[in-house]
Formats: sequence, C-alpha cells, structure tokens
Amino acid sequence: LNQNEVRGVIGHELGHIKHKDFVVMTVLSALPLIAYLIARLTFRVALATDGGKKKGGEVAFRALLFVAAAISYVVYIITLLCVMRLSRLREHYADAYSAYVTGEPSQLGSALTKITYGLSLSPRPPHGARTLYIGDPALAKQECRGIMQRKEEYDLDKDGVLDERELELAMEREAKSRWTTVNTWFATHPATYQRILLLREIEKEMESGRYSSDHIYIHV
Repeated sequence: LNQNEVRGVIGHELGHIKHKDFVVMTVLSALPLIAYLIARLTFRVALATDGGKKKGGEVAFRALLFVAAAISYVVYIITLLCVMRLSRLREHYADAYSAYVTGEPSQLGSALTKITYGLSLSPRPPHGARTLYIGDPALAKQECRGIMQRKEEYDLDKDGVLDERELELAMEREAKSRWTTVNTWFATHPATYQRILLLREIEKEMESGRYSSDHIYIHV
C-alpha cells in the first residue's frame, strides 16, 4: 500500500474507535452465544431425561425441554444474523468515516482492492481472528473466485483481461446478485465491491460540492 492508502486504512480503523464498535459488537455478540448455550443445555437435558416411563408429567416435561431447545436455536440464528448484519453495517460506517477524514475515498477503495486480492491469494486457512481484519480472507477468496468464474461474461472486449471499466461492471453486477446477498448473511464484512461502490458514491458527492459533515453516513 502507498502512503495515501495507508491513511485510508487508518481512517477506517479510527472510525471503528470513534463509533465504539469494539465495545458494541463484543456486547451484542454475547446474545447469540447465550441463546446457543441455552439451546445446547436444554437439548442435552431433554435427551438425558428418561423417556421410557410413560408418566404424563415426565413426558410433558421432556417435550417442553425440546420445545425450549428449538426456540433457543431459532433465537440463536436470528440474533446471529442480526449481529452479522450490524457488523457489516458498521464496516460501511467506518469506510464512510475514513472517506470523510481523509477526503480521498478512492484511496481506501484502492487499499481494499489490494488487500482483498492479497488475502485471496493467501494459502493459509482463514484465521479465527479474521473478524478483526479490515477484510475477511474467506469472503475475499469467494469474491475473486466468483468474478473469475464469470470472467468471459465481464470481459467485453474479449482481450482476456478485465480493465477498470469491465471490473466496475463486474462489481456492480456482483453487488446486485442475490447469491452475493445470501452469501454475506453470515459474514462480518460486506463484499469488497459493495464497499468500493459506496466509496465511489461518496467521492461523486464530494466532487459535486454537496458533501458536508452532515452527509458523512448518508450513503450507508
């Protein structure tokens, strides 16, 4: 990364600090964990309960435990999806803040492109701490793989290389893809091309002269 791109990345991380994302996400991440633990506990207790006896009270109690476990699992999935959605949203907020403090959204976009491409080439398996990265290595691999699988579709001039215009078209189409939307439901980070498109919208507003401190997060 060049110096301006590093400034963009630092601005992004400062955005997380300003928004207290580490505190907020740590607290909220406990909700699905608690629901999961309750589900596991009630399910195990239900299995351990002697179902051989036909006493009505015991059968009803065991059934109640299974129902409680099922409800807890549903709560776990719902809260997990909500936490993941909030995590992706806060990444967008941090990107927008970086664009504001640096005044150069394109530099963060360029940094994200390089980082995503670099992460996609990494032979190492995704690390458990990847949620703390500026980009998710696992998601980066999927993004690059998805675009390359449809390279012929996006390569309009058929020269075997995706130029800037063709890559932008690919990003726009991938961002609108239903598969991309579903694929990111359990992701902590938005797809890189979604983040780049957001930064380009901010840059256009800056160039138009309408951008102000009141509009930092208007595109999120």
